Amino acid sequence: MRLRMPKQSPQERIKNFNPVALGLSEAQAVGEAKRCLQCKNSPCIKGCPVEIDIPAFIKLLAEGKFEQAGEKIKEKNSLPAICGRVCPQETQCELSCILGKKDSPIAIGLLERFAADWQLNQLTADNIHQSTEKKSLNIKKRKPAKVAVVGSGPAGLTCAGDLAKMGYKAAVFESLHKPGGVLVYGIPEFRLAKKIVETEIGYIKSLGVTFEENTLVGKAFSLEELLTQRHYKAVFIAAGAGLPQFLGIPGENLDRVYSANEFLTRVNLMKAYLFPDYDTPVNIGRRIAVIGGGNVAFDAARCALRLGADKVFIVYRRSEKEMPARVEEIENAKEEGVKLRLLTLPVKITGDAQGYVKAMECLKMRLGEIDASGRGRPVPVEGSQFTLDVDTVIVAIGQRPNPLLARVTPGLKTARGGIIEANEETQETCLRGVYAGGDIATGAATVISAMAAGKRAAKAIDEYIGGRND
Repeated sequence: MRLRMPKQSPQERIKNFNPVALGLSEAQAVGEAKRCLQCKNSPCIKGCPVEIDIPAFIKLLAEGKFEQAGEKIKEKNSLPAICGRVCPQETQCELSCILGKKDSPIAIGLLERFAADWQLNQLTADNIHQSTEKKSLNIKKRKPAKVAVVGSGPAGLTCAGDLAKMGYKAAVFESLHKPGGVLVYGIPEFRLAKKIVETEIGYIKSLGVTFEENTLVGKAFSLEELLTQRHYKAVFIAAGAGLPQFLGIPGENLDRVYSANEFLTRVNLMKAYLFPDYDTPVNIGRRIAVIGGGNVAFDAARCALRLGADKVFIVYRRSEKEMPARVEEIENAKEEGVKLRLLTLPVKITGDAQGYVKAMECLKMRLGEIDASGRGRPVPVEGSQFTLDVDTVIVAIGQRPNPLLARVTPGLKTARGGIIEANEETQETCLRGVYAGGDIATGAATVISAMAAGKRAAKAIDEYIGGRND
């Protein structure tokens, strides 16, 4: 029987922003690890975007070698404590697990989290220093070449970490006051504690990577200036997709209509949930509608509950089966009291005399023929208009890249939606020495897919710099 993660009870967790998942004990981790068949062809590795040697780290856990298990993961993944919390293992490595054919797959994600957390819990000032010295010995011969990384989300952190391990001087430029990108502004504390992100970034720093916060590349200086005046040999653009999208319906300009980006940034990075200790409140009413069916929508809905909302609705135009959010997060949200209004399409937001949201007009939908997404196309049901009584609306229907950098970079090719065109295997753009990966080159996707792009870019940059004659 597959191991399940112990969690806070729904009644308790909706009152706080503490982690929902409580972590595994050593006995639980060893027991689950011993279920692994240690398959010779290791299909789970093929299902991992960053190609962690999964059977090897699980074998070490089964033998009680927790430190070695963590080190084995870090050979391929510099952010294991993050991935163990937010990576959709159920559709990747665990989906490929042989045990899943007849029984239930190994809980690879839970074991990755355990190994990473075990290492983090052992850290003291002394062994941090010793660990850093050890990492320095394992890094390849230092190289004089410098590489700039624009953005400190999962793609940028991974690329910078891999480049540092190769011996390069990697510098990360972050527009916000804290590094981490979507990991710090987009994912709630109860799913990914900021302390975890800070510790993982500390590991990247210990490899020799430097960070420049409050630096917006494209305004402070251009890509051309990085390559010429600042003498970086290559640039990796990993600025993410932080520009929100809206429905384009009447009433989206009313007070208490938020993009999920703004709402989550205020709650997560600016710590609105700790007001008045932090002077950054977020103004919500008592009945909240969150439009969308992805992880971002469920993150926003669960934050709204914790901020004191009486009712929170997820409004989604398809059925639950078509929702892109992780099943685990949908289940957590329903346990906490989030209500799903499925096959529902908002068409208008109405306001009161003061300009605040008063209600949302909707249509009922049915699913028609399969569309390009592989899901049934939502079709309005004639005469099905109804009104949802809400006083706050949060729009979580996707994000696009900020167009600033592309606009001020002559010759940089972009596709529809402002996505930077990049080779899928090398992350090369049309500009020499310039690479791009993560959400800015794909649109909003998963943390682990962005990390995979960062790894591909680091490998390609190494080959590019190594092959230059100038």
